[in-house]
Amino acid sequence: MRRTIVAANWKMNGDKAEVAELLNGFKAQLDTNKADVVVFAPAVFLPKLETELADSAIQFGGQNAWTEPKGAFTGELSLGMLKEFGCTYVLVGHSERRTIFGESDELVAAKTKAALDAGVTPMLCIGETLEEREEGVTEKVVTEQVQAVIDVIGVEALADTVIAYEPVWAIGTGKTATAEQAQEVHAAIRAFIAKQSAEVAEKVQILYGGSVKAASAAELFAKPDVDGGLVGGASLLVEEFAGIVAAA
Repeated sequence: MRRTIVAANWKMNGDKAEVAELLNGFKAQLDTNKADVVVFAPAVFLPKLETELADSAIQFGGQNAWTEPKGAFTGELSLGMLKEFGCTYVLVGHSERRTIFGESDELVAAKTKAALDAGVTPMLCIGETLEEREEGVTEKVVTEQVQAVIDVIGVEALADTVIAYEPVWAIGTGKTATAEQAQEVHAAIRAFIAKQSAEVAEKVQILYGGSVKAASAAELFAKPDVDGGLVGGASLLVEEFAGIVAAA
């Protein structure tokens, strides 16, 4: 039985006071018996999360990391640095990294491998743009993104990776794919993986990451191939995020 994961992606948001308030609220209100909870915070706040979540079941991770363990890569973070501060997860291939910062499928695959090699769980983000959805190539886009990673790490290692399907057209727009639309894509991803390994397909957790709200979470999470959510804006609101976790 796949356990539900509800992940908070704070993106480039927060200050010291806001982060303290969020963490206090999360510790007080989130039921980690219902789901695994992971917080992806800006790197400067990771020491705060390490301290505040030390006695909590809430896990946390980095929003990005480079492929090399050290070197002349100004502005980047290594997986070893993230681990030293207690990170157990790292986001890889978020749509904003792909579109704004030009990360290719090849780079995303290399980062996924680097995370696995370092013992950090990669949360691999995949998804299509509005144009691609309207062209009817959603399944082709997302399966090609998955295959690019499989080509580098092998299908068996995908079992140690969490996949987050994030329709780019539903991120930060307030639009949400219907539960049926999400299930359709998640099922297609799982079926694609099953062609290479039925065992891995059954094990891998696939989260939905497109403007998840407390009001829509229960219906989404009830779908057989939706194993939780990667939550953006709603994760900056304690009550709203707590409602999403409760829906698990």
